[in-house]
Amino acid sequence: MSTDRVFNVLFLCTGNSARSILAESAMNKLGQGRFHAFSAGSYPKGAVSPDALALLERLDYPTEGLRSKSWEEFSQPGAPVMDFVFTVCDDAAGEVCPVWPGHPMTAHWGIEDPSHVQGGDIERERAFVMALNYLENRIRLFISLPIDKLEATALTAKLREIGHAEGSTARRGDAA
Repeated sequence: MSTDRVFNVLFLCTGNSARSILAESAMNKLGQGRFHAFSAGSYPKGAVSPDALALLERLDYPTEGLRSKSWEEFSQPGAPVMDFVFTVCDDAAGEVCPVWPGHPMTAHWGIEDPSHVQGGDIERERAFVMALNYLENRIRLFISLPIDKLEATALTAKLREIGHAEGSTARRGDAA
């Protein structure tokens, strides 16, 4: 793989309304043109979480074009060919995924769903901020990899390590 080209990255989650949306936006900002991110869900909710959009807008992250959509869009002829596919929720990681054109590298980067947090505005915002922080940490680790210098086996191992890095898995109640 050469870093002269833009790498396509797909973030998957079941509902495609919060975590995968946050990851798509963060990758498009942090990837600085080297990566083009997309997101999708196995059972999309059909709407992006207002809490996710509010956080992204407040942080001046890209939100234009964000929408909840099915992962089937990316397995169809004419869809962008993905170089990397990351699941960001445990449900999507356990589901049978479509066969992706181009056979992208895959890894699981599970993040607790911030939209499941009960409570007031402060608790919900804290959960979304924490989820975005974990995703940003993983994305920064990923984009710092010498993708063009690693063999496929080593790169796949690194991608999976990122998902298991200490302090990178969000759990309900971690925000204090």
